[in-house]
Amino acid sequence: MSVAQSTANLRTNRPSRLQSWWSGVSIVFASRIATIGLAMVAFWFVVGIVSLLWTPYPPNANDFKQNLSPNGVNILGTDHLGRDILSRLMTGTQVILLKTRLPGDAGIDIPGGVALWGVFFSLFVGAVLGLNAGYRGGWWDQIIMQVLDAMIAFPSIVLYLVIIAALGQGDLVVIVAIAVTGAPGVARLVRSLALDIKTRDYIRAAETRGESVNFILFREILPNARGPILVDAMLRVGYAIFAIGTLGFLGIGLPPPDPDWGNMVNEARRTIFVNQWAVVWPAVAIASLVIGLNLFADGLREELTRFQK
Repeated sequence: MSVAQSTANLRTNRPSRLQSWWSGVSIVFASRIATIGLAMVAFWFVVGIVSLLWTPYPPNANDFKQNLSPNGVNILGTDHLGRDILSRLMTGTQVILLKTRLPGDAGIDIPGGVALWGVFFSLFVGAVLGLNAGYRGGWWDQIIMQVLDAMIAFPSIVLYLVIIAALGQGDLVVIVAIAVTGAPGVARLVRSLALDIKTRDYIRAAETRGESVNFILFREILPNARGPILVDAMLRVGYAIFAIGTLGFLGIGLPPPDPDWGNMVNEARRTIFVNQWAVVWPAVAIASLVIGLNLFADGLREELTRFQK
């Protein structure tokens, strides 16, 4: 009877799925830095979602076309071609965070921005390589890490240029470039975590039960390494956004017609002494989004470290 009662009490006291979800989310709000960073990132997500439904003016229309309505006002001003800066900033947010254009004339978009997809694929590839290198060891470790170390030896901008020169411009090409340059760093992080976690008792227990290697890698090691990987992912989204802006500034980033923040800076710098705001606003957009992601990642890392202790 006592065993049945204790089992019933355990089931009663077990937190619900909503309570478990809220306990994980509350870690973010426990940190003031993470909360501020999350607010900055959420602001740009809201801006992107609003731009899917409405922008003050057509983002690529010049001043003559966009001000047909009476009393039209450009809140953030216009660029050297008379295009509304606010509308172009709002539309540029879509490409970075919300949608990715597939190649072709059909104009098909898939959910998720270029920065998010690039980081996702870099995490996927890096996690697979890092888990196998860290857990299997031996020749697996030697071959995988030697190849990745050779890739890390090249500056990221050189790899970007090589990939874009080989494949051409496009949203998917930028995603491939971000994934290729980011995967080695993710693999090194995951390998170090796997080297530590594989010495734990529950890994030995799984091996004793005869579990397969893939089960141990993806059901035992990876879930217990998700905290540092999540923090690193937030930082890498910021790096990806900065990389997209850099490629756009060089004129080899995301192609038209959607405006790219880096390309906006590149176009406006030619008339910077006449119209400074056309340079300032896209630069502020890039900086604020990247800083928000860094603050969110730093605060989350601090709280996860405190929670684990």
